[in-house]
Amino acid sequence: MRAGSSSWLSKAVLCKNSRTLRTLWRATPTNERGQREIRSPSRENGGVTVALHPTQVLAPGLEVAGPYLSRLSARSALYTDLSVLLRMVNGAPDREAVHYLVVTDNVLTRPSAAARAKLWQELKTRYVLDPEHPLFAAFQREWRRCEGDPERALTAYVLLALNDRLVADLGTEWLYPLLRGAPRELRVGDVLAFLDHSAEAHPEVKRWTDETRLAIAQKYGASVRDFGLARGSVRKTTIRPALYGAPVRLLVTGLRLAGSKDEEILRSKAFRLLAIAEEEVVDALGELHRVGALTFRMQAGLIELEADSQR
Repeated sequence: MRAGSSSWLSKAVLCKNSRTLRTLWRATPTNERGQREIRSPSRENGGVTVALHPTQVLAPGLEVAGPYLSRLSARSALYTDLSVLLRMVNGAPDREAVHYLVVTDNVLTRPSAAARAKLWQELKTRYVLDPEHPLFAAFQREWRRCEGDPERALTAYVLLALNDRLVADLGTEWLYPLLRGAPRELRVGDVLAFLDHSAEAHPEVKRWTDETRLAIAQKYGASVRDFGLARGSVRKTTIRPALYGAPVRLLVTGLRLAGSKDEEILRSKAFRLLAIAEEEVVDALGELHRVGALTFRMQAGLIELEADSQR
């Protein structure tokens, strides 16, 4: 990219019907950096115009070749800070306005300008905080539709996992059986063992110091508790989450942004983030359809799944 050019280059349309996303954006195979090149259409289709970087990965947590990042070594998920910010702006933040609240107004009460700038960067890398990004735009819609704090917390957890491969893998592979068997104890040593086991497939883990790994393990447990998936301070035990519409709808949207077809969504292990087994996805979607949280029908091999429709 030449100097001075915008980091957001191409235009695409985010339709209100998230089912249309996979036809609006044609994802090519991943390049050598594990990114997908997104080609946008030349016409608009009655939705919200958003900007996409040609190599922007829309749901990094679902990228097969995505790397593990050590974000949690510095801070936990910072969900409490995110929640405060979103409540102040009624769930619809303007990026510049939120930056001003954090860095200038110091609404999150950090002691120095450097600490406030670091907090802003950490929140942005965890939760995107860009209304023009389709994943965060979907999260904004779902956050405003949440009916209570537990649903909001789970929806933020799904956003974090969709944006972070390590959080996604920990959730679907390590935390999942502990949620299913709740209450089960969360042990730092078990997270460290997961990281060690993952090092073969993710060589970046081998470059982390022991201190970094320990910090990730400790802060992951604290983050799980903050999202309402565990209780306790020193000794943390899991809580199996209830079935809510907003986190499931956001997860479906994230899977579509990653290029999944409907039949693939119905057997995706990503639902393990919410303690839903692959063989239970159809029943879970059917229950949410029954209560009007989304539209889901299967008939004669045809699938109708509208994750952002209101019935």
